[in-house]
Amino acid sequence: MGTLGSLFGEEGDVLYERQFQLLLSSTLLVAVGVALVSPILETLTGPFGVSSTAIGGLVSAYVAPGIVVIPVTGLLADRYGRKPLVVWGLLLFGVAGSAIAFTTDFRVALALRFVQGVGWSALSPVVITALGDLYSGAREATAQGIRFTAVGVSQAAVPPVAGLLVVLGWQYPFLLYALAVPFGVAIWLWFEEPTSIGAAATDGGDVTCGVGGSGQLRALGALATRSRVLFVLLARQVPTFTWYAVLTYNSILVVQVLGGSPGVAGTLIAAASVGKAAAATQVGRATAYFDRRVDLLLLVHVLLGLGLVVSGLASSFVWVGVGFVAIGVGLGVTMSIYRSVFTSFAPEHLRGGMVSVSETSGRVTAASTPILMSAVVLWLEPTVGTTTAVRWTLVGAGLVGVAIALPALLVAIRSAAVSPEQTID
Repeated sequence: MGTLGSLFGEEGDVLYERQFQLLLSSTLLVAVGVALVSPILETLTGPFGVSSTAIGGLVSAYVAPGIVVIPVTGLLADRYGRKPLVVWGLLLFGVAGSAIAFTTDFRVALALRFVQGVGWSALSPVVITALGDLYSGAREATAQGIRFTAVGVSQAAVPPVAGLLVVLGWQYPFLLYALAVPFGVAIWLWFEEPTSIGAAATDGGDVTCGVGGSGQLRALGALATRSRVLFVLLARQVPTFTWYAVLTYNSILVVQVLGGSPGVAGTLIAAASVGKAAAATQVGRATAYFDRRVDLLLLVHVLLGLGLVVSGLASSFVWVGVGFVAIGVGLGVTMSIYRSVFTSFAPEHLRGGMVSVSETSGRVTAASTPILMSAVVLWLEPTVGTTTAVRWTLVGAGLVGVAIALPALLVAIRSAAVSPEQTID
């Protein structure tokens, strides 16, 4: 096993498989759909002629389509295979995202971000599902961890670049999205469909055998409403909520409250992403130190909450960075474990749907977080002022996240297992 493989443990040699490399490459740029925009949001208020509160709509418009698109995507992926959805997702993401550089109409920009979000929504859960098709057990958990690490590396590298490019012109960061198009072409040419369902569709065979229609929906509904699944779903929302709280208010906290620059905001997001990437590489090793994976999750959820509290109270960029890195580490661990759990909840013909349930719930949280945070800030602002309102909102978000995640996980671990092979113990 090579150096890169050994970094991730015994199953790290998945890095050298072409199927995995193609899936990994498709997530590198798509991962920065929000992280690229986050450090430049304050700068975009001028070109688009909107307030610092309204500019957060560029985040909500991007993540909102997933609420509708992801459930449909999961059903289509289970019916026709994974490859077509990955290709079309990349093309929509690249074309719509780069087109924002050519408009100053905020309504048009929001529409393009919505279309770009459709592409992202069609792609991200299918990649997670495809990894569950290709691998199982420790090998699948390692593959999910490496994917999450790649996401973190991408999110660490791109925001500082965006912060530099925006100095030359606000349009230039958006042009980076166009790189998704050649990735889509590569998937079309060289990726081999990993499911028998997709192979049947490609060959013109029967793709409805046991996986389509109301029977599929009933089976998926029965699985998704199991007590353990429901409470794991609830806890899974907290890392997403925490991250989107950071992405939405990073620029405002750094630029408006602490007097920094978009470049500093980008650097701090990069620091969080480095923490996320580093933690994801070590998920397998970290779980070895705990008798139950749920104990690791409980500990790391506390770390996520503390990260937001420290960031909200920070009086300097150093302390913001400390809080952001703590959040990044928490994300790297929690999301790697949660995604591994959800791919193992279902058999092949329901796996896309099960992952879609998980990812849809995450999109609901991601889309609503900027709106909820802005509402709280606007409510507090007349009484305590903008600076204190932003700080208190971040601190409150951290405390609420801990108060939700810990009880949900404790209830989940006491609920009946979905199958003898699958637990979060």
